[in-house]
Amino acid sequence: MNSRRDFLQKLAASAIAFPSLSYLTTAAPLTGCNTLHDGPVLRVAIMGLGSYGTRVAEAMRSCTKAKLVGAISGHPDKLKSWQTRYNIPEKNCYNYENYDAIRNNPDIDAVYVITPNALHKEAVIRIAKAGKHAISEKPMSVNARDGQEMVDACKKAGVKLLVGYRMHFEPHTLQVVGMRKSGQFGTVRFFQGLSGFTIGDPTQWRLNKQLSGGGSLMDIGIYSINGARYMIGEDPIWVTAQEIKTDKVKFKEGVDETIQFQLGFPSGAVASCLSTYSMNNLDRFFLDGSQGWAEMWPSTGYGPIKGRTHLGEINQPIVTHQTVQMDEMSGIILQGQQPVVPVDGEEGVKDLKIIDGIYAAIALGKRVDLQL
Repeated sequence: MNSRRDFLQKLAASAIAFPSLSYLTTAAPLTGCNTLHDGPVLRVAIMGLGSYGTRVAEAMRSCTKAKLVGAISGHPDKLKSWQTRYNIPEKNCYNYENYDAIRNNPDIDAVYVITPNALHKEAVIRIAKAGKHAISEKPMSVNARDGQEMVDACKKAGVKLLVGYRMHFEPHTLQVVGMRKSGQFGTVRFFQGLSGFTIGDPTQWRLNKQLSGGGSLMDIGIYSINGARYMIGEDPIWVTAQEIKTDKVKFKEGVDETIQFQLGFPSGAVASCLSTYSMNNLDRFFLDGSQGWAEMWPSTGYGPIKGRTHLGEINQPIVTHQTVQMDEMSGIILQGQQPVVPVDGEEGVKDLKIIDGIYAAIALGKRVDLQL
């Protein structure tokens, strides 16, 4: 059984050669959703058993509408460990060569793909062809063209494709979205999104363009891109962007260190955002309207999320994001529920179109129009 690490190393070598609730009814318990549930349960296999895959698996221990039942990895030792740790039957474990066989496994309803960005497309298409629902970690792929192919493949197969937008279910976030929808901020005119951290190991896949599709924008920057849309409540129609690179050894060609970008919206609202791998103390959203404002800081970290508005502190429950996410995604997939903020493949493609536009604006040095 070949390991994913071996696959990534081969890919890297070849490159050298050439993630319905209403905003005030998300009252989940402090660690997730532990209330009794007598409806259908989504049976999930996780593909990619790294740090975030493990975080999702741990969070799913508290789920009532979703259950971890399978694992896909290139590491036999990880599969053995997960079998013991999460009580996963050996027959529900696969490697990267044989997981198409899930088509014959009635125990698995959906696969959550938590691998490097460039590997999402192939995995989701194979999962769809196997007749299983797919959840792709965000960003959904490395460009909008690939993302659309993923959407089309899932539609053709008659399965659902969701994206791991965990913040779309987070109570503080949903309160702000609800306040904006009800007009409590008046006319929204400005959004600021700051997303970034100082990245460590220079050999990790996030700094390999062939695996990540870029740099900070393809990792942490997706939060400000997507956040601008759900906070303002519109899709942008133009983008401008500037790239700053101070370390060309660590951040090689095609791997962005810091990008500033600006989005324009049909109403006249604007967004000013920062994505970086070289600064800490960010993770901040700010929304300004004619009658009020909202600030979230931390805004998208694993928690706790904190926020305040012109009316005072936001006091929603502190939840485990991935627990709520997986329970709510169960309702979307199995019961046709509609989330307050979309998490479907089309949502993922829109963000990828913005990412494409940001990179184009940097390359051209001018404003780029968007058609989402």
